[in-house]
Amino acid sequence: MRQLIAGNWKMNGVFADVARFAGPLRAATGLGCDVLVCPPATLLAAMAQALAGSAIAVGAQDCHPDPPGAHTGDLAAAMLRDAGASHVILGHSERRAAHGETDAVVCAKVLAAHAAGLVPIVCVGESEAERLAGRAEAVVAGQLAGSLPGGFAGVIAYEPVWAIGSGRTAAQADVAAMHAVIGARLHAQFGAAAEAMPVLYGGSVKPENAASLLTLPGVHGALVGGASLKPADFLAIARAARTLPNPAGGG
Repeated sequence: MRQLIAGNWKMNGVFADVARFAGPLRAATGLGCDVLVCPPATLLAAMAQALAGSAIAVGAQDCHPDPPGAHTGDLAAAMLRDAGASHVILGHSERRAAHGETDAVVCAKVLAAHAAGLVPIVCVGESEAERLAGRAEAVVAGQLAGSLPGGFAGVIAYEPVWAIGSGRTAAQADVAAMHAVIGARLHAQFGAAAEAMPVLYGGSVKPENAASLLTLPGVHGALVGGASLKPADFLAIARAARTLPNPAGGG
């Protein structure tokens, strides 16, 4: 199983960044991982075209739960697929907080992604207050139960909310412990199918800490924020990835 290194550009990037980024990615050789770039929707088609024929996949950052229709300003999963996306990030903590997305909404978006042929990357994670209260595992378990429909096929990204964009990274022991919890929950929900569900770590992943995080048991890749905007940093993280002997849940 190859680790997955996914870059979430968030609300960043202009058309000039497509060529600046796609060139180094296409030229990179010897990467022992799968690589995914998730630019804003304005750049999705251009990035997909720039990376066409390469091993680099392109994803979106969100989708609407409904099929195409009367939803001004929104994008249906089928439209993202048509623009060249193969994956879509769902339930990111920034959307859960700023847009009030509940687990039920995320679950509906996962179903829409499945219907459109997109691989959902479902984000879960606790706030600092929840961790300090000793509720981190319960919060994440609840998000998994509520956000993942029966028959789920996709990727999980664990992002401690307090680490996102802060420069702070969770302690390695805490990362490994939470990934073990997630693996166990996935097995409880989906049985053997959980073996095909990679669990990524996200939260201030950068070249300096990538190797130590990506060697932790149960970590099957990374969801990278700020560092994904710099081709050299993003590729340095990708070069720290490895091929795992066992699928998700095994370490």
